[in-house]
Amino acid sequence: MVSSYVALDLETTGLDPKKDKIMEIGAVLVIDGVIKDTYETFVNPYRKLEERISMLTGIRDDQLYNAPGIEAVIGEFLDFAGNLPVLGHHVIFDFSFLKRAAVNAGRGFERQGIDTLKLARRFMPPEEKKNLKNACEFFGIRQESSHRALADSKSAHLLYQEMKNRYGSKEPEAFGLQPLIYKAKKEQPASNRQKEHLQDLLKYHKIVLSVQTDHLSRNEISRITDKIISQYGRI
Repeated sequence: MVSSYVALDLETTGLDPKKDKIMEIGAVLVIDGVIKDTYETFVNPYRKLEERISMLTGIRDDQLYNAPGIEAVIGEFLDFAGNLPVLGHHVIFDFSFLKRAAVNAGRGFERQGIDTLKLARRFMPPEEKKNLKNACEFFGIRQESSHRALADSKSAHLLYQEMKNRYGSKEPEAFGLQPLIYKAKKEQPASNRQKEHLQDLLKYHKIVLSVQTDHLSRNEISRITDKIISQYGRI
């Protein structure tokens, strides 16, 4: 059973790591079951948040406006995490966003992980909801808050420790490390020609984007351009 790891959680603008962006990272460094350090930062997603995301997390656009971009903080996070395995509630979700950011920064991020969601599905009754909030309530863990990165990373750590204490001696194999597999290719920046073409389309069709075009990759700007042409037509 694993006792040293980095428990982590992200708040993101959506659920797709290919299209959506990280807006908050929270992590706790756990050594021999004890929290030794924490990491927390807002991340500028360079786009306006949807109202449902702000309602869910309590994070507002003005809190992110002066925050660093992911390219400025991913190195800090990777140094904080070191070579330890990562733990989270549906940890592959957080891992996929971080893996893409690491690859884009020219860094590697291969890890084994512990998924508290899988453990909750194994040890909680079928009729109980298995999201982090409900799992913590079921196991009597008090949460500082919900849908904020650092608080949720601490909750995932405490949830793992509680389940390990209850079931580890009977089913130690459930608490072992699993490989985290997510393939990501480095994204290429958009060309000036792509940006100019998109700006011309926006001006011609009188469209206001919620994203900052200077921070779009080649694939992202291509998708947006194709979508505008399919909906509104060419110039």
